[in-house]
Amino acid sequence: MNSAPVLEIDGLSKRYGDDTVFEGVSLRVDAGSFVAVVGESGVGKSTLLNCMAGLDHWDAGRVMLCGHDLAQADDDARALLRRRHVGFVFQAFHVLPHLDVAQNIALPLMLLGRPPQENAERVAQMLEAVGLTGLGQRLPQQLSGGQLQRVAMARALVHRPALLLADEPTGNLDPTTAAKVMDLLVAQTREHGAALVLVTHSQAAARRADRVLHLTARGVD
Repeated sequence: MNSAPVLEIDGLSKRYGDDTVFEGVSLRVDAGSFVAVVGESGVGKSTLLNCMAGLDHWDAGRVMLCGHDLAQADDDARALLRRRHVGFVFQAFHVLPHLDVAQNIALPLMLLGRPPQENAERVAQMLEAVGLTGLGQRLPQQLSGGQLQRVAMARALVHRPALLLADEPTGNLDPTTAAKVMDLLVAQTREHGAALVLVTHSQAAARRADRVLHLTARGVD
């Protein structure tokens, strides 16, 4: 018997006024799988990613996250589902400049109300996993772009989410650093058994995926 998917989207459509961004998007993402979403600029890849997490609204279709129908959840319930089940990695890193590296990584655990001692142990494990051992007390402005993206990855995975959503995570990095970050991203999601959905313009990054979906206004293929 097949286990339930981490993410299942059926017939999803999104419009802004009279303009259709995309329609009829259907896909299934199972635990441990890596799906890349590619497409032309402006086709709505980031919007689709936001819909997957219930951060954006859609006009038709259904989004199921870890067995929960996001359309049936209010804003508070969606926020709690994201907090428990989803990790995010963005092109712009989105680390908080007034917090040190360890504090940035610990944020998802703090929001979930995990015990401080457990948090410290988990943060130390993630620092080692992403190659930042000894840098926990540094502030973000003391790190390189590649190191900042490693912080973002550690923060996204520290609470062991079922789904990792990555929006152009190597877009601000040089090719060599980008390749190393992708190696780390894939290795860590595999190790945690998480499903990974990557939005990218990078063909090199997309080639790493188990499945590549091309998003157009008419859906995915």
